Amino acid sequence: MARNIQSLERAAAMLRLLAGGERRLGLSDIASSLGLAKGTAHGILRTLQQEGFVEQDDASGRYQLGAELLRLGTTYLDVHELRARALVWADDLARSSGESVHLGVLHQQGVLIVHHVFRPDDSRQVLEIGAMQPLHSTALGKVLSAYDPVAHSEALEADRKPFTDRTVCDAAGFEHILDLTRARGYAADVEETWEGVASIAAPIHDRRRMPVGAVGITGAVERLCREGELRPELIAAVRDCARAVSRDLGAGRF
Repeated sequence: MARNIQSLERAAAMLRLLAGGERRLGLSDIASSLGLAKGTAHGILRTLQQEGFVEQDDASGRYQLGAELLRLGTTYLDVHELRARALVWADDLARSSGESVHLGVLHQQGVLIVHHVFRPDDSRQVLEIGAMQPLHSTALGKVLSAYDPVAHSEALEADRKPFTDRTVCDAAGFEHILDLTRARGYAADVEETWEGVASIAAPIHDRRRMPVGAVGITGAVERLCREGELRPELIAAVRDCARAVSRDLGAGRF
């Protein structure tokens, strides 16, 4: 049986202690509450402070939870609210388009798939929730890179490797694609990530009108394209879905 790491257990206990009761606690309070030596408690607090999980008041020297924990918590709530708001609209998009639907968010220099609706047929499919996609080649990634400044920076800093002979890897070409994405309101990936596969995606915004994710469809090129061009009715369906989820998140009309 694997042993727990004691320092992590103590750090977690500290965060729980700071999260309840008084807003700020002194070193002696924290050490005595957890049965720790002051030196041990101070070392853990110093590490948590360096990571932004704990803040120390300059005047009193007391500790409280830091902004980084708030950011992580907000991200957790945002992703779960996004998924909850998108469930019905993603199902509708899968039915109307006949293709699989993915909902993605920015995570660790890539796109994390947080929801996946299977293509509505009897074909064998694999659930892709939790999978990662690249920012520079996928439709979801391009949308996030076009509308989210953090995603944009991460895409430019990342190693944009080619997946097919259609993948755009140079910075100038990638920036042109992002300009086009913003102008059109959607992004496309036609065999840039996987041979024979195309996708269309559009941005989702929250009540602050900030980009919080992207929704898109993926399928065989011959189904998503007609005479070498993406089918306009599928583009419209994806954009309508993204707008509907955005409205449910409080973004209003786009």
